[in-house]
Amino acid sequence: MSRIVMIGGHGKVALLAAPLLVDAGHEVVSLIRNPDQADDVAAVGATPLVLSVEEADVAELARAFAGADAIVWSAGAGGKGGPERTDAVDRAAAIRSMEAAAAAGVKRYVMVSFITAYGEAPDDHPLRAYAIAKIAADRYLQTTDLDWTILGPGLLTLEEPTGAITVARVPKGTPTSKAPTSRGNVAHVVAAVLAEPASIGKVIPFYDGDTPIAQAVADVPQEYAWENSLVTWVDDVAR
Repeated sequence: MSRIVMIGGHGKVALLAAPLLVDAGHEVVSLIRNPDQADDVAAVGATPLVLSVEEADVAELARAFAGADAIVWSAGAGGKGGPERTDAVDRAAAIRSMEAAAAAGVKRYVMVSFITAYGEAPDDHPLRAYAIAKIAADRYLQTTDLDWTILGPGLLTLEEPTGAITVARVPKGTPTSKAPTSRGNVAHVVAAVLAEPASIGKVIPFYDGDTPIAQAVADVPQEYAWENSLVTWVDDVAR
C-alpha cells in the first residue's frame, strides 16, 4: 500500500481518482482549502486535510507530505481571482509543492496539466494567464530530481469514462474542443501512471480514444520523454 497525497482534493478529477486509488489498496490524503468539503472527500474514501496550497509555505507543505509515497497535483485557481491569483496557484503554489515534495523525501510526483502545455501560450489563447502559469510550472517540474509525470488531457467533459484514450499532441492551432477528454478517464490515467514506472519522465498529452489506458501509459512514445519534450518546447517557442 502506498500513501498518496492529492492536492486539489475536492476537484472533480480528484474526487473521481481517489476511490480508484483506494480500491487499489492505497491510502489517499486529499488536501482541501475549505473544511466544508471534508465530507465529500471522506465519502470517496480519502482522508481530508485542510490546508490552502495558495497560502502554505514549503515547510507547511512538506509536513503535510511527510510519509507519502507520491504527490498528485490536481489543483487550480479555476479562473477565479484574475491573472494574479492564477499565477499564485497554478505556478507559484505548484512549484512550492514540488520543493516540498523534495524536502519531504517524496520522489513520485504527478502533475495534471493540459494538452497543449508544451510550447508557448499564444496571445489569443482564451485562458492565456492559466496557460502561462501551467507551462511555467511544468517546465520547472521537468528540471527537478523528482520522478515526475505530466498529464495533458484535452478539453475536460463530464462524460462517463471509457477506459480508453489516444496519446497524441494536437496540431498547432487546433482547438481543444477537438480533443474531448472525460474527467473519469483522466482519473483512471492518474491511477494508471502511479502504477506504471514507464510513465516516469514523460509528458503525456491525451484525449478520449481507443487504446486501453493501462496500455497507453505503458507505451508512451519516447518522443514524449523529458529531453525530447524540452526540445519540442524550445522549437515551438523559437517559431
